[in-house]
Amino acid sequence: MDWGTDLWDQYDVMDKHTQSGLDLVERYIKFVKERTEIEQSYAKQLRSLTKKYAKRGSKDEQDCKFSNHGSLQEILNELNDYAGQRELIAENMMTSICVELTKYLQDLKHERKSHLSDAKKAQQNLESSFKHLESTKKRYAKEWAEAEKATQQAEKTESDLNATRLDVEKAKNHSHARTHTAEECRNDYAAQLQKYNKEQNYFYYSEIPQIYNKLQDMDERRIRRLAEGYCQFSEIEKKVLPIISKCLEGISTAGGRIDEKKDSILFIEQHKSGFERPGDLEFEDYTQGIKPATSDSSLNPPKVRAKLWPFSKKHKMSHAEKRMPPPAEDFSHLPPEQRKKRLQAKIDDISKELQKAQDQSEALEKMKGVYEQNPQMGDPSSLEPQITETAQNLGRLRGEFTKYETWLSEAVGGEESSNTNNNDTQDDVETANQYQNIYTDFDDEFEDVGTPIGQCTALYTFEGNSEGTISITDGELLSIMDGDKGDGWMRVLKATGEEGFIPSSYVKLEM
Repeated sequence: MDWGTDLWDQYDVMDKHTQSGLDLVERYIKFVKERTEIEQSYAKQLRSLTKKYAKRGSKDEQDCKFSNHGSLQEILNELNDYAGQRELIAENMMTSICVELTKYLQDLKHERKSHLSDAKKAQQNLESSFKHLESTKKRYAKEWAEAEKATQQAEKTESDLNATRLDVEKAKNHSHARTHTAEECRNDYAAQLQKYNKEQNYFYYSEIPQIYNKLQDMDERRIRRLAEGYCQFSEIEKKVLPIISKCLEGISTAGGRIDEKKDSILFIEQHKSGFERPGDLEFEDYTQGIKPATSDSSLNPPKVRAKLWPFSKKHKMSHAEKRMPPPAEDFSHLPPEQRKKRLQAKIDDISKELQKAQDQSEALEKMKGVYEQNPQMGDPSSLEPQITETAQNLGRLRGEFTKYETWLSEAVGGEESSNTNNNDTQDDVETANQYQNIYTDFDDEFEDVGTPIGQCTALYTFEGNSEGTISITDGELLSIMDGDKGDGWMRVLKATGEEGFIPSSYVKLEM
């Protein structure tokens, strides 16, 4: 069954049906657009939420050392990645469904208009032929009536005894002329009727069925394409479900990683003073005269009564306290345990700065050697000020390193500090993995190369089709150049030297 055979006389019905189909496609496009707007708004609200509750500042960073604080930060990071996947769903729906279907809809409208126009044109041609047939038929009827009238008049004249021979001849000639004209009109009518019947047969059995079948094919293609759009609505979201599942698994993992005992131990390590508890007070015998109370506690300096630390109240800083000298450089104003921690942290910071300065010094020396071998590339003497400044900075840092090492040894009771392995302070500096050498191998062209801040492994394949993005494959090792700024993207460097942005949820950070 087809439209051309069974619906040959239903032009208006087909017109309304095909228009209704196009309206349905347009409704679906609007529906998907509103869905993408909801997804984008949802993702934006999630990003704002994670940004609002994210830790900031040194105090917050200190709290993040506790597993329950750090897990919340991990949950916020996973939620931020989840928001990125919602944005990806919206973007893919917009490009794969809305944009493509809108373009397809315009093509269908033009095709439908063309087919309907062809049907109207064929109908108009048939109607024009029918009008011409009617005109020929009327002329034939008129001429035949006139011929019969002329024949009757000729017969009447011939039977009239008073009519002359000339009148009879004239009447007969007129009758013959009218009869001849009527015969010509009859032949024209017959020819036009045959032509019309042929055109009508072609119209109803060939031309119109072909046009209506084309409309049927167009409508069926529209239905099939719309069905694909319905399926895409689901498939687009299914593609990101594995990543969304990993985000949700990451949230569960962050919750399961909390260790309350470890947090308690960390809290103790951060805040224990190392002081001994106050000793018993001696009985003051006033019968023997007033004798000042003493305590064997190391907590109290001479002539100062023992301070009950757990019950001390906070008070506003007095004017005298505000004018007190700043804390000592060796942190001797702190309790023993806190002093050791602060000294160790200071030594670690100096170690990193010292390693950085050493790398800079080596790079400058290498550059100077290249200039000496290739004078056309630069003047070696122009590097002397920088070399001198770097050497002075190295000397200052080594002096500070030694100074804080000495204070730490005193703080631990003469024992060597935890990071001292030999007497040469230059060899004692260990390079932390998370601090990459900011001066990479110096090449012949002296290009400035960015500093990787970490390594990551691709979990999924990503096709970088947009400007500024790059393509990665599952399992590929990448160098992180810029981390996620909260927008779900990070800049990485491939082993091939290609650099660009990728979704941060597509990789796993290497510890």
